[in-house]
Amino acid sequence: MSRVGSTSRRQFVVLVMVLALMAAYAVRLVYVQVVAGPGLAAQARELRTDTLTLHAQRGAIVDADGNVLATSQMRYDIWVDQRQIPAFKVRDADGEVTAQGALAAAELLAPILDLDAHELGAQLTGDAGVRIARDVTPEVRAAVVELGIGGAVWDELTTVRDYPATTTGGNLVGWVNEEGAGASGLEYALEAELSGANGETVFERGLTGQVIPGAPQHTTPAQDGRTVNTTLEQDLEFRAEEVIDGAVEQYGADWGAVVVIEVGTGRILALAESGAIDPNDPSGFGGSRAIQDPYEPGSTGKILTVAAAIEEGVVEPDTVFQVPYRYTTSNGQTFKDHTEHPDEQLTTAGILADSSNTGTIQIGERMSDDVRARYMQDFGWGAPSGIELTGESTGSNLDPTGWDGRTRYATMFGQGLSVNLLQNTNVIATLANDGVHVQPHLVDGYTDTAGTFTPAELEEPRQVVSPETSEQVIRMLEGVTAAEGATGTRAAIDGYRVAGKTGTAEIMGPGGELSDTVASFVGVAPAEDPQIAVGVVVYRPDTGFYGGTIAAPVFRDVASFALTSLGVPPSAEPADLYPLTPAG
Repeated sequence: MSRVGSTSRRQFVVLVMVLALMAAYAVRLVYVQVVAGPGLAAQARELRTDTLTLHAQRGAIVDADGNVLATSQMRYDIWVDQRQIPAFKVRDADGEVTAQGALAAAELLAPILDLDAHELGAQLTGDAGVRIARDVTPEVRAAVVELGIGGAVWDELTTVRDYPATTTGGNLVGWVNEEGAGASGLEYALEAELSGANGETVFERGLTGQVIPGAPQHTTPAQDGRTVNTTLEQDLEFRAEEVIDGAVEQYGADWGAVVVIEVGTGRILALAESGAIDPNDPSGFGGSRAIQDPYEPGSTGKILTVAAAIEEGVVEPDTVFQVPYRYTTSNGQTFKDHTEHPDEQLTTAGILADSSNTGTIQIGERMSDDVRARYMQDFGWGAPSGIELTGESTGSNLDPTGWDGRTRYATMFGQGLSVNLLQNTNVIATLANDGVHVQPHLVDGYTDTAGTFTPAELEEPRQVVSPETSEQVIRMLEGVTAAEGATGTRAAIDGYRVAGKTGTAEIMGPGGELSDTVASFVGVAPAEDPQIAVGVVVYRPDTGFYGGTIAAPVFRDVASFALTSLGVPPSAEPADLYPLTPAG
């Protein structure tokens, strides 16, 4: 073979190889651009894509007059892109670089953020975005911006919760946790209304972390939470807390609570706890004992027994009973009154005024257990009250099938069962409202950022007893506070007619002995046209013991303040009391 032929073949082989390589490259290029191109581009975008959360503003909580109980203050979180920090330079007046990188940035940022420069310098080293400070004020944020560190440092708008009323209503308002979500009180119960919904901005960053100009961005706006318009009267809540704190301290009690309900609407104007917490720095009991801690209502429970008997037509206010100190029932159970006395004749009204256990049993015996239990249920005992707070206890032992031979009689005068203070207060509020039960509630409604108010949804009112029965019971209860020698005279308010009932229940100790007491009072004013219902409980006092001694004065002081602050005019006519005895 000639040398020329061999060269031609080699050239041909090389040409074929070159063409094959070009074809392979072309195929690969087509694959990359046409087949894999969209996927690779998507992967690249994903690597460049970043998301900034747009935090929703948490709604405020306000009282009935718009006074702020909880609000959010504007704050900022400070973030650093560690990838851009090495390029940061500090220059002098001549433009000469005097320092650069993480340590230089840390020495500028640390005094503004009140951080250690060396520890901060370590945080600035790496290849990620890190948060170096939380919840700084707008002033601090402005100082950081003035440093001119540029894209290496950015801020994220956030909020912190503030409670300007401090302890006033603190247990009701509640507080938020470190993540900004409700942890107790209305903050927790109404989280869905208050929190709103966060938004976001999706954008692209370059290799050095800077935002790519002109790259697509997508923003979903945040939806701010709604303002909760409560029924609370801040001044009244403050006064109620002050009064119940004083009573608990004076009598060495474990705790106390007060509730004030607007008759006819069910609006809770005050729900005060002794030792209220400050949500700005919460510690101690953070719930509401007025709904969470059930107690035996004692003689305040006689209201329900008498109301049921009047409605059933088995007694009248002036029905006369022979009332002994000791009374033995048909099944051999013996009960006695709180103080020893000879046999006496008392009317139904007199039995209430004197708070006679033996007389109340004789009234209750005229009805079956099932009938009495039905009225308990109708008045709201044993069921959730409807209040917007969580953790409510509905009481215990309200099912007559669980009553033994003694308990069935004890329940007639408010022992052997338990209710919470709000439930018990709403009994007399119902009677003061012509026998119509209205759902007690803490929230009037919600206001969105556009100013649109949405009323809270409430259950339909229901008639429990007739207006005639209600009028008679309220009139009888006036005798408790106005009749000479009655148990509730310390609840009387100058210028106003008051109807109410004292309660003193015994608490069973761990060994089954009766070792402590619960002092309580429920009442309404003015009795002739009730505007407010007030309930008081003082749990396990060391001294005083009786509801008429401890709880009645708390009622007087709180109700007096409420009547004045609400502008309720004094009573124009004196009380027309039912006779307490056959002789009048």
